[in-house]
Formats: sequence, C-alpha cells, structure tokens
Amino acid sequence: MATLKIKKGDTVQVIAGKDKGKSGKVIQATNGKVLVEGVASVAKHTKANQKNPKGGITHQEAMIDASNVMYLHKGKPTRIGFTTVDGKKGPKKVRIAKTTGDVID
Repeated sequence: MATLKIKKGDTVQVIAGKDKGKSGKVIQATNGKVLVEGVASVAKHTKANQKNPKGGITHQEAMIDASNVMYLHKGKPTRIGFTTVDGKKGPKKVRIAKTTGDVID
C-alpha cells in the first residue's frame, strides 16, 4: 500500500463531494480515508444504554476518501510530494508542498 500523503493534524480542504469547499483539521487518517473535523456530518441512530440513557439521533463526522481532500499550505490548496534531505543520521524522506517547494513537516 502506498504512503498516505495526508496525516493526522493536517489542515485540508474538501475538493469533491457534498462538502466541497469546506476545510478542517484531520482527526484520523487510515487506509486511504480521512476523518475531517466538521466535514461529512452524518446522523447516527443510537440505542439507549448506560452512557446515553435516552438514545436517539446523534451527529458525527464520517470518513471520506483521501483523494477528495487537498492539503492547505499557507491558506491555499496544494499537492504534496516527497523528497529526501540530508539529516544527522543520513538521508530523510520529507513531505513538500508542490506549489512552493517548502518542507511541510
């Protein structure tokens, strides 16, 4: 499986789907899908339990495909690439913004 270019904590913008144009912080990124704060809100029907005695409908974010989001660098969407830089322990793989060439991490 290829390396996921979007990581937890990144600020991203949705570029496709019902929430196109919205942006938020990545809460979780796994298996080609990302969970973005305040994006892709769905209604979930919950059964009454000890923690939630009333039950009912709760709203939460749903996972969306990583291909539908774009990293925000200095407020503008950009693609992400990889390059190697020399470090103390030899070459290190880092993420770069394609528009500016700046190192992201």
